[in-house]
Amino acid sequence: MNTVLTQLRGIDWPIAGTAILLSIFGLVSLYSSSIGLEDFGNFQKQIFFLGIGIVVMFGISMFDYRLLRNDPYFLLILWILGVFALAGLFFLAPEIRGVKSWYKIGGLSVDPIEYVKIVLLVLMAKFFSLRHIEMYRIRHILLSGIYFGIPILLIFFQPDLGSASLLAILWVVLLLISGIKLRHFLVLLAIAAVLFSFGWGVLLQDYQKARIISFVEPELDPLGIGWSQAQSKVAIGNGGLVGQGIGQGSQTQYGFLSEPQTDFVFAAIAEEFGFFGVILLLFMFLVLLYRMFKIGLQAQNNFPRLIVAGFVTLFILQFVVNVGMNLGLLPIIGLSLPLVSYGGSSLLAMYAGLGLLLSIKKHSDY
Repeated sequence: MNTVLTQLRGIDWPIAGTAILLSIFGLVSLYSSSIGLEDFGNFQKQIFFLGIGIVVMFGISMFDYRLLRNDPYFLLILWILGVFALAGLFFLAPEIRGVKSWYKIGGLSVDPIEYVKIVLLVLMAKFFSLRHIEMYRIRHILLSGIYFGIPILLIFFQPDLGSASLLAILWVVLLLISGIKLRHFLVLLAIAAVLFSFGWGVLLQDYQKARIISFVEPELDPLGIGWSQAQSKVAIGNGGLVGQGIGQGSQTQYGFLSEPQTDFVFAAIAEEFGFFGVILLLFMFLVLLYRMFKIGLQAQNNFPRLIVAGFVTLFILQFVVNVGMNLGLLPIIGLSLPLVSYGGSSLLAMYAGLGLLLSIKKHSDY
């Protein structure tokens, strides 16, 4: 008991406390949108996953992250399990709205993509930290591309363009931080441009093209893809300074705002909590980012620094893309608002990543 209390005293409470407050904020919004849907099942499941997530965060924080760097096979085994889990979706997962991304276990849905995100960033942190002075070698870049490329392809063909793009950007960011040469980076950009052209013509589904096209010209599909972003803007505008109140948002409660618990939770919050609610939300995100950056800057070697950089990249990208979707500044690609949107797998992955950062803070050689 004393050991546990000692471990808890070493926790970075601004990170842990702010993360929990963000999730509670999300729960309040989820409860409110559940009123309009007349279904509180997602609200109840999110409470369950939040409880597990908090336990996971504190549990991982007590684990010495340096053991991951010293074991040569553990992370590779986790990566292989993740690849098999992604491949299994094609055979075992039900098709939901044209996508096979979740295993159904009773009344719960499990998304292995979230697990793979965390495993990949830790595996690549180890891979790049061991080869930092040799990143000029093409074989290291290619091997890291294979580690990322296999999950990305499996995710892309589900199809889930948002998560596949997120992992591709994570790979590029880690390469840049690890010291890739400029000419190698430019070659990768050229290859990416060729692959995008090929993917647009051959691989992208019609609905994925429609999302991108509607972002550029939303008036082409005002009752389809363009409808969601139009209603999101209306909801945000309805909020004013103090919001319409819990359970009172017209767009949220009457079904005009699509997916108010996941993709468009930011718009739902803006409508019912107003400008001040959005400022509070942004303030908590900034507190988290500040504390995470501080841990990364204090780290004395590349392994923890790259873990922090990878997680911060995931966190910022998901935040920026989700808010950008809600404001009509970015295409709708289905990325959740970290710690706030409904989704048990995403919530657990976020808390697992935060647990790693708390472990780095406690066990790093400062």
